[in-house]
Amino acid sequence: MTDSFDKVPGGTSAVAAPVSKATTVAPETIRAIPVRHYGRWISGVVVVGLLAAVVYAFSQGNIQWQAVQDKVFDDTVLAGAGRTLLISVLAMVLGVILGVVLAVMRLSKNPVTSWVAWLYIWFFRGTPVYVQLLLWFNLALIFPVLNIPFIYKDEMTDVMTPFMCALLGLALNEAAYMAEIVRAGIQSVDEGQTEASHALGMTQAKTMRRVVLPQALRVIIPPTGNEFINMLKTSSLVYAVTYNELLRSTSQIGSTSYAVMEMLFVASIWYIVMTSVFSVGQYYLERRYARGSLRSLPLTPLQRVKVNLASFSNRPSEGGSA
Repeated sequence: MTDSFDKVPGGTSAVAAPVSKATTVAPETIRAIPVRHYGRWISGVVVVGLLAAVVYAFSQGNIQWQAVQDKVFDDTVLAGAGRTLLISVLAMVLGVILGVVLAVMRLSKNPVTSWVAWLYIWFFRGTPVYVQLLLWFNLALIFPVLNIPFIYKDEMTDVMTPFMCALLGLALNEAAYMAEIVRAGIQSVDEGQTEASHALGMTQAKTMRRVVLPQALRVIIPPTGNEFINMLKTSSLVYAVTYNELLRSTSQIGSTSYAVMEMLFVASIWYIVMTSVFSVGQYYLERRYARGSLRSLPLTPLQRVKVNLASFSNRPSEGGSA
């Protein structure tokens, strides 16, 4: 009978000795060293240097900054800014309404209405806004009298006032772009929605009004906001038809006070203020209509600030106990 022994290479028997917990060595803590991005620092320094150079150049230029400060809230400038806002809002409202009509016509199975809508969009998208404004302003050269039998008759120069020329020029041009935006929004809605509505007995018009358009707003709203902000700036082109909006008001002050550049700065300040205010409104409007497509809405700028402040205040102080 042979006994079984555990042997080591030296031929001696090995006895398993218990390992003490005191001899266990803990693994070292991994120290993550972030990669140094020297290119970011260099590019940042270059950009800051260029910005400082531009600011210094303007500070040393022959610019009467006191005139800019004095004329920002001038009554004439404020009135011009108000007219800019008025013509932009009215032109955008008319453009949206006509754009919806044109988009429905473009998608219609009636070849006549579809072709007419396509022709309208083709013409107004293919010609500059400036040219269209001049066409309306000089319409009296080919139609001296506006004569609608049994309804209205007047001199075309009395009908086509600077305000009317500006409104028609901006609104009709905007309608062509809004038609394409609305058409894209309508086509983004699944066809099954229309088929289900028809199966319930809804008419084509009711289906469009109650089912398709409300769902298409999620796609229509964001570019519409961009179009309105662009309209605020495009409204400066109505200077050509002598409508007394912001740019014309500031230019008139500049021509009489010989502060041409200073008044252009004033106009730029007001354009930036108006576009910034409406950009904030556009952000929250887009956020509202994104509720049906996103699982969780992104944080607003104010919420991001609160989260960052909370995370900063909750950080453990250095040297404290772990």
